[in-house]
Amino acid sequence: MRRTTVLRIALSAGLLACATTLGPVQAAAGEAPLTATASRAPASSALVSAMQHDLGLTRRQATTRLAREAAARGIERTARRAAGASYGGSWFDAGSGRLVVAVTEAASRDAVEATGARVTLVEHSGRQLDATMARIDALDAPAGVGGWHVDPRANSVVVDVVSAHKDDNDVRAFVTRARAAGPVTVRQTAGTPRTFAAGTVGGDPYYTGNVRCSIGFSVYGGFVTAGHCAQPGAGVRGWDGSYIGNFQGSSFPDNDYAWVNVGSGWWTVPVVLGWGTVSDQLVRGSGEAPVGASICRSGSTSHWHCGTVLAKNETVNYSQGAVHQMTKTSVCAEPGDSGGSFISGDQAQGVTSGGWGNCSSGGQTWYQPVNEILNRYGLRLHTA
Repeated sequence: MRRTTVLRIALSAGLLACATTLGPVQAAAGEAPLTATASRAPASSALVSAMQHDLGLTRRQATTRLAREAAARGIERTARRAAGASYGGSWFDAGSGRLVVAVTEAASRDAVEATGARVTLVEHSGRQLDATMARIDALDAPAGVGGWHVDPRANSVVVDVVSAHKDDNDVRAFVTRARAAGPVTVRQTAGTPRTFAAGTVGGDPYYTGNVRCSIGFSVYGGFVTAGHCAQPGAGVRGWDGSYIGNFQGSSFPDNDYAWVNVGSGWWTVPVVLGWGTVSDQLVRGSGEAPVGASICRSGSTSHWHCGTVLAKNETVNYSQGAVHQMTKTSVCAEPGDSGGSFISGDQAQGVTSGGWGNCSSGGQTWYQPVNEILNRYGLRLHTA
């Protein structure tokens, strides 16, 4: 039996791969101590190896980074509450290994720093940036505009313009209207966003009609995936051609999420496939990783790749229509990867929506955050 077949059986039949865990990492002298959220090993040894390969880290750097990202994830919500109305966003700084929180009022500094975060003063609050984002969302964007998102590090809304179309009249007009909406920074991007569904080629996780997509995360009663893969009621077949279930809910565009019920001899397990690159990964929760954190993706075409979280709350301008509140990453993907898993450490992050580029020359991808999908359909993530 081929190795890939064994891996697929592990997903449908519930055979869990055991992961070798790593011990907790202590903070270096002069750095904020790691909180209790980092006391449990954040990843398997194989995941650390993948981060070494894709992020150019040493083994020690990878394990230290994972532990500090877990600590940052644990204090982000507390730091945001401490900042109050002056909160301007937050991100993980890989250089210092700490969460950075932007605030508009110096009076908030002490309360935020007491949580373990580093503080930087900015001009615009998160509420102001969100209001700017909402006004731009109301505009009609041409194809030459890739998307836009709130960037706390730039303290503005960043509008991505596809380089080949930057001088188009309709793109220039959109940028002018966007600048009038509030604080905006314009950046150029190499590619136009597209979804990553693919035609049937055989031997991959699931099919609906003539489309192949990838399973995201197991939930009790089914799994979540991308909405652009099928409409509600569509039948789903597994990698072996056997019937799994049906799309119970689906939304695209505006959102890009869906869920499929599981039956007919299939059942759910809290596992993300490592495709032989890493061990299959256990899912233990859905704590949201901050901007700047490392993240990995599993999909049926390009399998396992890692990168970093680049932006949150981005509106992506696909040819089929805009999709809101997406997260952008530096991880590559290819057709057929749609719906697949984004995971940070052992925490589920989202399902692959689309992007530009490929895993040979590089590119960027967006995912639909998993917690929004769970809340929308009242689902419960299957965790180890």
